[in-house]
Amino acid sequence: MASAYSETVKVFKAFCDENRLKILEQLRTGEKCACKLLDDLHITQPTLSHHMKILCDADIVQGRKDGKWVHYSINAAGVERAKKLLEEQVTLEFSGEQDKCCDK
Repeated sequence: MASAYSETVKVFKAFCDENRLKILEQLRTGEKCACKLLDDLHITQPTLSHHMKILCDADIVQGRKDGKWVHYSINAAGVERAKKLLEEQVTLEFSGEQDKCCDK
């Protein structure tokens, strides 16, 4: 059974690498072919495939096959989900009582 946090971890992992952030920066201006990403980022095809798998598994990016190349774009629904997950993780919840860790 998968952990309750496994989907959240996938999303946050997508943002935890410099190359993946560079890829997202490229995709902010619209759909890009993998060949264009390879040229712009100066990385190898296996490295790009690794990063794109992580981004696609997190639903942050989606791919569209066109011949031998894949064209990638930001997945708006996945981005909204990522925003919601981040908000859930950093939203403070107060019960009105402070937990006491020790008696003094």
